[in-house]
Amino acid sequence: MGSIAVVICAYADERRVQLAGAIRSVLSQTRRPDRMIVVIDHNERLLEETRAAFPAAEIIANAAARGLSGARNTGIRAAAGLELVAFLDDDALAEPDWLGRMERHYDDPAVLGVGGKVVPLWEEGRPRWFPEEFQWVVGCSYRGLPEGLHPIRNPIGCNMSFRRMVFDTVGGFREGIGRTGQDAAGCEETELSIRARQTFPDGVILYDPEAIVRHQVAGVRARWGYFRRRCLAEGRSKRAVAASVGARDGLAAEGAYVTRTLPGGFACGLADTVVRRDPSGLLRAAGIVAGLGFTAAGYLSARFSLAGLFPAGGRI
Repeated sequence: MGSIAVVICAYADERRVQLAGAIRSVLSQTRRPDRMIVVIDHNERLLEETRAAFPAAEIIANAAARGLSGARNTGIRAAAGLELVAFLDDDALAEPDWLGRMERHYDDPAVLGVGGKVVPLWEEGRPRWFPEEFQWVVGCSYRGLPEGLHPIRNPIGCNMSFRRMVFDTVGGFREGIGRTGQDAAGCEETELSIRARQTFPDGVILYDPEAIVRHQVAGVRARWGYFRRRCLAEGRSKRAVAASVGARDGLAAEGAYVTRTLPGGFACGLADTVVRRDPSGLLRAAGIVAGLGFTAAGYLSARFSLAGLFPAGGRI
């Protein structure tokens, strides 16, 4: 297809081991990236240590505002001149054929971006109450996504790629929506994808479940307190996206998720309890109800506070 840069953003000292694994997984790709850029988000010690450990990678400092959006935009700027930009989280491991599987889809000029499947690696095991429909809480693919190659509204940020011309035309990730440090916000890739589709209405973003990364889920993220906090933050982020790109586009995918995926998961949880005599089914059904309630509460709490907050486009 052409030239590819891979961007990994990192900020946390406690993720040194995971970051090293992510970098090695990219350096071990069967389709090696033309450039590998690691952006360290306002952490000078981690910046110097990563440079010393991985001289084969380009380790740079976030030159934008603190947070994931600013760090990604710094990586995009550093990748100037390359045709594709792929993103991997600092606590994720890409399968060896990850880049190659995404690259092949760009032979179609209509493809604006490609995302892949994100498989959770539970540090302390999957909680019995945790519904698969809410695996987005831990940044992983969830029940309700396509099972085969299919167009989607937006990829999961842990495993995604875009044509460079998308950023050149619509701008970068919008600061003020995505994650900063330890907070639980998200949706910056959703907002960017919607802007891309609004600008290129004949373009598509594909989901390829064969382009796999494995996302390490720390024990703290498998606990009820994080589940609640992340759902509330997602609701607030959804409202920010709707304020930025319009409610019709901003919430288009959520309709099917709320009216089909979640009721189906709730019914399956009850069936597991009644038919299979698995009490954890009832816990998963309760988790679906609670997750929906928390997310809706986050959305409603932000509804009247975001008007006029975001400029017309993200800057790179």
